[in-house]
Amino acid sequence: MASNSSDLSLAARLAQFGSLVGNCEIRGRDGAALDLDRGIKAIVDALARVRESQGSVYVIGNGGSAGIAGHATTDFVNVAKLRAFTLHDAPLLTCMANDYGYDNAFARLLKQMAKPGDALVAISSSGRSPNIRNAATQVRESGGTVITLSGFAADNPLRLLGDVNVWLDSTDYGLVEIGHQFVLHNVADRFGAGRLG
Repeated sequence: MASNSSDLSLAARLAQFGSLVGNCEIRGRDGAALDLDRGIKAIVDALARVRESQGSVYVIGNGGSAGIAGHATTDFVNVAKLRAFTLHDAPLLTCMANDYGYDNAFARLLKQMAKPGDALVAISSSGRSPNIRNAATQVRESGGTVITLSGFAADNPLRLLGDVNVWLDSTDYGLVEIGHQFVLHNVADRFGAGRLG
């Protein structure tokens, strides 16, 4: 597993990032590996089905991953023309966290909001955040599609919950987060370029 490097030069970090994204693993629900292009296409196809059915895409994360979720939602709405939403509105999220516990906050929102055929993009660098995993489980139970983005340990539990699972082999938060943003930007850009096939 790639880890934090003592060489923080821009050239070294750029080389690490290129290798990390170029070697990311994407797997389907059955655990079968998809090459990078087929994996990204699987994400695009899933989101295109949601758009065609006029469904919704929910994008969630904690901390830096919440920032990535917000950016991805902007690109999904503006470029991909998806009905995309984040779920980290402070009053609503803190209400759910107060009433049901933070581990269940996103899941409770999605139980109320997500319909069959909707999609969840669940982002967690470690893949171990209980609130993100519980949300993914809820969307699966609701008949939706789950796309996960994680890093760190290869056996992180979030990787078992998605229809498409993107994993970056690094324990470096910065590289994993930027990698997740890069993947999601690429997905939105394919919609913008009309490259859905």
